[in-house]
Amino acid sequence: MALALSVVTLVLVMWLMAQVIRIRQVVAAVPEDGGIYQGLRRLDDDLAAVETAVADMGPRLAAVEGRLPRAIQHTGVVAYDAFDDIAGHLSRSIALLDGNGDGVVVSLLVSRDETRWFTKLVRSGGGAEPLSPEEKAAVRQALSS
Repeated sequence: MALALSVVTLVLVMWLMAQVIRIRQVVAAVPEDGGIYQGLRRLDDDLAAVETAVADMGPRLAAVEGRLPRAIQHTGVVAYDAFDDIAGHLSRSIALLDGNGDGVVVSLLVSRDETRWFTKLVRSGGGAEPLSPEEKAAVRQALSS
């Protein structure tokens, strides 16, 4: 009987020691100054500041999204020989188009003696004025990108 009582006492003491260790771990997590409520208030203030910043970004995001369809979204480049006196596909037609297919085609025509450049407006994927075959190819390439 004394042995059983000793075993029960030993088990009880070990269980109590485990409880004390767990309590010490919980107490160690509490700030040194005991100001857990102050810490929670600071956390709440920080969260409120983040919520305000996110709310302030809403109108800015709407403004950017409003401008996005008019930003350059599609590009196409076609290289070719514009003149018979020079080879190597040094001439270029470059299409710069927005989300609506509006924009500009810039053509650089390279010859042995000079380089000429031209711009033509593009509206809804077509030239506002007649486009050369290379310029049309640059627009098609841009719209497919």
